Amino acid sequence: MPKRNTYKQPVLASQGVVSANHPLASAAGATMLAYGGTVADAAVATIATLTVVEPMMVGPLGGGYIMSRNAAGEVMVIDNYATAPGRATPDMYEPDDATGPMEAMGLKNRVGYLACGVPGNLKGWFRLHKEHGRLPIEQVLAPAIHYAESGFPASAYLQKQVQVMEQHLAKFPESAAVFLKRGGPPEVGDLIINKDLAATLRVFAAEGPDALYGGHIGQALVDAMERNGGLVTMDDLRAYDVRVREPIRGTYRGYEILGTPPSSGGGLLNQLGFNIMEQFDVGSLGPHSAKYYHLVIETLKLMFADRAKYLGDPEQVPFPLEALIDKAYGKVRAGEISMSTAQSFQAGMPVLNDGDSGHTTHLTVMAADGSVVTMTQTINDIFGGKAIVPGTGLFINDTMALFDPHPGRPNSIAPGKRMLTATAATIVMKDGEPVFALGTPGATRIFPAVFQGILNVIDHGMDLQESVEAPRVWSDGRTTEVEGDIPESVRSELEAMGHKLAVVDTVAGGMNGVQVDPDTGLLLGAACWRVDGSPVGISGGPARRMSTW
Repeated sequence: MPKRNTYKQPVLASQGVVSANHPLASAAGATMLAYGGTVADAAVATIATLTVVEPMMVGPLGGGYIMSRNAAGEVMVIDNYATAPGRATPDMYEPDDATGPMEAMGLKNRVGYLACGVPGNLKGWFRLHKEHGRLPIEQVLAPAIHYAESGFPASAYLQKQVQVMEQHLAKFPESAAVFLKRGGPPEVGDLIINKDLAATLRVFAAEGPDALYGGHIGQALVDAMERNGGLVTMDDLRAYDVRVREPIRGTYRGYEILGTPPSSGGGLLNQLGFNIMEQFDVGSLGPHSAKYYHLVIETLKLMFADRAKYLGDPEQVPFPLEALIDKAYGKVRAGEISMSTAQSFQAGMPVLNDGDSGHTTHLTVMAADGSVVTMTQTINDIFGGKAIVPGTGLFINDTMALFDPHPGRPNSIAPGKRMLTATAATIVMKDGEPVFALGTPGATRIFPAVFQGILNVIDHGMDLQESVEAPRVWSDGRTTEVEGDIPESVRSELEAMGHKLAVVDTVAGGMNGVQVDPDTGLLLGAACWRVDGSPVGISGGPARRMSTW
C-alpha cells in the first residue's frame, strides 16, 4: 500500500534500536548497547532515565510489566505491578458513581498518600538487570543520575502536563519545589533539576533494591505515609516481590502473539480480540473506513464486557483464562457483531473446549541477535499521587485508583492484591523469530491501542511508523472515542450506524516499538506524534578483520 505521511520518521539500524518516549532516555539506552551491553542493560538505563525526564509518567515507586526475550528464544514476563497495602480494605473509599464507576469521593484514590499502593518498579528493574544484564548497575544508572543532578530542558509536553496538574502539585511542597519553582509551570527549555532524586538513584546503584524494600529510602516512604494518612508499611515493603509469569500466547493470521498475562488484562483481551477479528476479512475493509472502525469498536465493546465480569488478580480471583482465549469462543463472540449497526453487549459464557494508567510510559529495545525487551511502566495517573516523598525526589504512585472502589467485585480492594491493569507490552513472532514489538501508555486505552497497532501491520500492511501514528478509536461499551484525525465523513457514517462519538485529541498515549524491516532486514524503530518519543539506533560495528592483523 502507499506510504502514509507521518509526523515523525522511523530510524533504521543494523545492531540495535531503543525506542522510548523521550530522546534522552532512548539515547541512554543506546549508549548501553554501544558499550556492549544487552537489551536488558539498555532497557534499565532507559527506564531509569525516563524516571528523570518523564517524571509525570514513571518512577521507582510505581508498577508495571516487563517482557523479555533473549537470543536463545526464552521469554520471561516480570510482573512488578503494585499491590494493595496490608491494611487496605474493600470499603476504604467511598465510591463516586456520579463521576465514574472507578472513582472515589474527594479523589482519595488518586491524590495523596492514601492512593499509594506498595511499589514494584524498582524491584522489577533490578530483577531484569540481574537476569539478563551485563554492565555494572552503576554504569546503567549513570545517565539518569546525570540528568537528575544537572537538569534537562522542559519540553512543551512536560509543561502541559504540569499545567494540567498544577493545582494538585501545589498541595505538596516537595513537588512544587521541583515543578512549580517559578510559581507556576516551567517555561519550555527551563532546566528541571531534582538533586534529591539524583542522590536516591546513587543509593540504588550502591545498595540495590534493598534500600527501598527495607532500607532508609523505604523508611522515608513509610514515615511520609504515617504523617499523611497513607497505608504502606515497612512490613509491606519487605514482603513485596515480583512475580515471574508466562506470557499469554496466541496466534493471529499465522503470527504468534506474546502478550502480558493477568493481573494485566491486556494480553488476554487482545488475544480474545484477535480471535474475533479472524472471523472477518479485515484487510478488505481498508485501514480508514467506517466499516473497519465499526468492527474495531464493536470488538472492543465485547472485550470490555468480558473484562468487567471476569478479570482480576489471578492469585485471588479465579477466572476462565484459557476459555476466554479459546478460538471457538472468539468465533461465538464474533457472531454477535452486526456489520451495520452498533450494539450493546453483555459478558459472554466462555467454556473451554477440551477437545480459553491513566498515564504511563513504554519502551522497546531490540538487538540484531533477536533479543527484545518491551516494557510498560507507570505511577498510574499524571505525576502519580502528586506527592514527592520528602528527601527522595520520588513521586508516589496512585495505583489504588485501578481497583474497583465497590466491594464484592473481581477487582475490588483486598490486602496484598494486585490491581487489574491494562498494560499490553507485546512481541509478535513469525517462524520462531521476532517480527516486531510494541506498547503504549494510556490506562484502559492501552490494550485497545496496541490491538489496533498490530492490526495495522498484519491486516493493513503498514510499517511500524505508519502503524503507531495511525488514527485510533476506543470504546468500553459506555463511551466511544475517536481521534480528530478521522475524517468527518467517516465519523458521520459511524454515527449513522448508531455510534455516539466523542472526538478527542488522542486515544492512549505515545506508542513506540521496533520492527524487523521486511525489505532490508534492518531494525526499524518507531515512535508516534502523541508524546516526545524518539527512537535511537546503533549501526556500524567493530573494524573488519584485515590480513595484516
